[in-house]
Amino acid sequence: MPHRRRGVLPGAVCAVLVAALAGCAAEDPDAGTNGVGKLPADKIQAKAQEAARGAGTVRLSGNLVSQGRTYKLDMRLGKDGGRGELSTKAATFQLLRVGDALYLKADAGFWAREKNANPSKNDEAAASKLVGKYVKVPATDPVYKRFSGFTDKDVLLGSLLGLHGKLAAGERGTLGGTRTIRIAASQGAGGTLDVSLEGKPYPLRLRRAGGAGEVRLADWGQPVELRAPEASQVIDYGKQITIGD
Repeated sequence: MPHRRRGVLPGAVCAVLVAALAGCAAEDPDAGTNGVGKLPADKIQAKAQEAARGAGTVRLSGNLVSQGRTYKLDMRLGKDGGRGELSTKAATFQLLRVGDALYLKADAGFWAREKNANPSKNDEAAASKLVGKYVKVPATDPVYKRFSGFTDKDVLLGSLLGLHGKLAAGERGTLGGTRTIRIAASQGAGGTLDVSLEGKPYPLRLRRAGGAGEVRLADWGQPVELRAPEASQVIDYGKQITIGD
């Protein structure tokens, strides 16, 4: 009797191992995903861009190099404008655009340097009057051209989401608890984009070519409140920003 039991046990163990190995062999890495992981890299990029265009809002944060300057940004963008904060080595300021109206709130140092690269005491005194206020930036002013793009979802994402070079689908991972797949251009030298494998294939993280910044994209489709500041908080210089004299 004991001899018979010893013969049965190995057979049972083998059966369990065979079943387990068969289960591992049949496991699908795309099970429960949106399926874009099965697509070639160019199709994944196209799906991500399509999802981004279709979303009404997004939060974009990280670092960008633009016109030779490095900006740290945290912007919430909608169809009709955006709001958030930008920082450089020299200053931190807030941007708000509602429709075509762009407002900028900054410290005295920022405005003094806008007037003069080496501001005088008079420049600094004039600029101090703007602290805590939103300055309405005229559409014809160079400041408008320089910063309005940071508040425009279509413009900003259109310039960011295009990778440079031959695309390849890369490693899978997770970002903020969401499964992702990475596409890379020129083996990463042309930038990388992490795309969600759950729900809509939104782009979730971009590393730009040439070390020109890394940004996270989150809160797709979440409400963004865009409202013009109270009139008492706004300074309007008309057709051009002037802070001196």
